[in-house]
Amino acid sequence: MTINVLFAARPDRWDDYEAPLSAALADAGLDAHLATDLPPGEVDYIVYSPSGPVSDFRPFTRAKAVLNLWAGVETIIGNPTLTQPLCRMVDEGLTLGMAEWVAGHALRHHLGTDLDVRRAPGDWSPHIPPLAPERPVTVLGLGALGQAAARMLANIGFPVTGWSRTQKDIAGIRCLSGADGLDRALSNAQILVLLLPDTPATANILDARTLALLPRGAVILNPGRGTLIDDDALLLALDTGQVGHATLDVFRQEPLPGEHPYWHHPRVTVTPHIAAETRPRTASLTIAENIRRSEAGEPLLHLVDRKHGY
Repeated sequence: MTINVLFAARPDRWDDYEAPLSAALADAGLDAHLATDLPPGEVDYIVYSPSGPVSDFRPFTRAKAVLNLWAGVETIIGNPTLTQPLCRMVDEGLTLGMAEWVAGHALRHHLGTDLDVRRAPGDWSPHIPPLAPERPVTVLGLGALGQAAARMLANIGFPVTGWSRTQKDIAGIRCLSGADGLDRALSNAQILVLLLPDTPATANILDARTLALLPRGAVILNPGRGTLIDDDALLLALDTGQVGHATLDVFRQEPLPGEHPYWHHPRVTVTPHIAAETRPRTASLTIAENIRRSEAGEPLLHLVDRKHGY
């Protein structure tokens, strides 16, 4: 029997996904009909993004799973009409892209690249950074993206501490958990990377109290979620020098309003939510594998725990 797969993302993404997703479904041995317009009662799987046309899941009475194209699920997890299993997007391209963004900006701040490229004519004063083993880095969040970033940083030579809600055991990474572990993780973080999900438990995890725990002049990289940071507290910490610089890729409101202080602060770098883009080829492989698993009666990959919100 043919499996009906509804592509319920932004219309402009169809051209990007039609060919690789069709190929991935075929390569997985699935007799699948992929389309952007199907009768809701005949849909077996929904490939979904929050910017797409579906917000009411009640008509999809036959749907076996909703397969999210985004890593984050905070915009859908609270939808009361969603009763189908929900899977996050975790794929090789997205994971590697995030790890590369984190490593690139960590090295940028570690090496003092901004200082060097902005020299005035005649300024030939030496600037010698420490070596990577002398620069402790902390990653908050040890899911798939956090682990990939932590491993890449450790491979460069940084001593890496990771913190997560539940205790993890990752070779080469000092892993902490719990409230006491969070304070310890922050206390020596010369570079702090935020890769936690957006949940009530993580909202404003960086506030005045936790920012004060960082070594003075620490650098913050946030490619995770804008809600992780108390913006007013961060701006004050930047003004006082408690935080030396913040490179921010995500914000509470996106696009970031033109009047927001982050645009004009000399110690803030804004990037336009580009740290980890879902790539059609690798994302299609993940979607096809999950449909194959479901049809074979195997557990779905990256199934969202609604209690915890990710």
